[in-house]
Amino acid sequence: MELALLILRLFLVAIFGIAAGAKLADFSGAKKAVVDFGVPSSLSMVAATLLVAAELVVVALLLFKSTSWYGAIGAAVLLGIFVAGMLYQIAQGRSPDCHCFGQISSEPVGVSSVVRNLVFLVPATILIYRGQFDQGPELATLDRASVQTILLIASIFIGTAAIDYLRRIAKKQDEIVRRIDLLDMVAAESTAVNRDDAGSPHDGLPIGAILPDFELNDLEDRHLQSLDLVKERPAILFFVSPTCEPCAALTPGIVTWANDLAGRVDVVFITSGEKVANEKKFGAAEHLYLDEYRRFAKAVSARWTPSALLVGADGRIASHVAAGDVAITELAEKVIAQGDGDFAPVLLSTERPVQHSVQVGERVPQFSLRAMTGDSVSTEELLGRQTMVVFWGTTCPHCVAMVPDLRAWESNKNGDSPDLLVFSDGDLETNRALGLNSPIIIEPTRDVAADLGMFGTPSAILINENGRFASELAIGAPQIWALVGHNPNK
Repeated sequence: MELALLILRLFLVAIFGIAAGAKLADFSGAKKAVVDFGVPSSLSMVAATLLVAAELVVVALLLFKSTSWYGAIGAAVLLGIFVAGMLYQIAQGRSPDCHCFGQISSEPVGVSSVVRNLVFLVPATILIYRGQFDQGPELATLDRASVQTILLIASIFIGTAAIDYLRRIAKKQDEIVRRIDLLDMVAAESTAVNRDDAGSPHDGLPIGAILPDFELNDLEDRHLQSLDLVKERPAILFFVSPTCEPCAALTPGIVTWANDLAGRVDVVFITSGEKVANEKKFGAAEHLYLDEYRRFAKAVSARWTPSALLVGADGRIASHVAAGDVAITELAEKVIAQGDGDFAPVLLSTERPVQHSVQVGERVPQFSLRAMTGDSVSTEELLGRQTMVVFWGTTCPHCVAMVPDLRAWESNKNGDSPDLLVFSDGDLETNRALGLNSPIIIEPTRDVAADLGMFGTPSAILINENGRFASELAIGAPQIWALVGHNPNK
């Protein structure tokens, strides 16, 4: 038992020593990681430094029997903080890169990373339970047999880590080879490929919007609606084309991802062109649907191929459009890393939330105001029903243009439609003239509206029945109507 306690100490020494060394080797990545976990940017240097210092102190304390108990407590505290931080991020619907072991092994926060830290917590808990004076032998007093045992266990540990590292390198090499193949294909083209029309991911529909409903055909000419693609489980929609060479190079990867996600997330091909050309290019794929004139693709801003989009089982968009093989690979890997259960919205590493944005899954800030009727409107009173909060300007011409459609939607919405809450400016009579039955809060200062994510008018955001943001901010009439799946032109 004495030797086992020493082995547990050395295991924790290895874990925290590798973590600290890897963070020092990529300190800029460590600073970014603490910011992603909620530390203000101005404090990122201090926070990352303190984290590395704490890990090194734990290593030093665990090396000696007389201080090992304190080192185990320190290890347990750090691991507890890590687990709590990860669980908070998951609860908020976020999956920042944990950067726990620097560039050696970095992954988005998910169930697997929480489980890993709980496993690391076991030896620390055992050492704490054994007490201050029962921490195993000192390293300097070991006999030959004990040293050999430790070296054998260390060899197994190092060998396992090396195999995992080589596996990661091999995976990266496969990605590099695939990208070289893509470059060769592009180089073989007689003219340069212009992607200026790709646009920004934020030009598309906001996360939380309802997937547009379009008619699609399968290879047997059977019709279905686009919303039928996600009735049972989430789906990644891959937008491809029979004339797209990079799509062909990416197809084996898509098949691999489909196998990894089988039973949890459907992988669906949305393609254009003729049936025969698609059969020749992609084979008789089970989930391949024709969008011949790319009307559906354009509706979700998948402007070129290959592109991909994550859609939740509730039919709501859960990512921005990932365009190109690098972004698509990251999207697929982040979805796979989330494991079983509900899928949180995915934000790619190339995307940066704009300064005014709120995060999907965040709790709505507390507020209590009066509507122009005198009725109270507060965070608590929004619970139990989904609410679309619209930010309005009485002198905004785009807002004025929306009034007839907004009035018609409010009058005709069914029991499943969200409630409507309007934040406006202007005087009482002007807002009464809108003819809306829903509460209108006149807030010239826009303080609460800004806390709810407002940036310009007209804009809107969804709040779910649990008092959390269910969408990104939708700006402009088309995005606002997408939040509720309404087409005023029909």
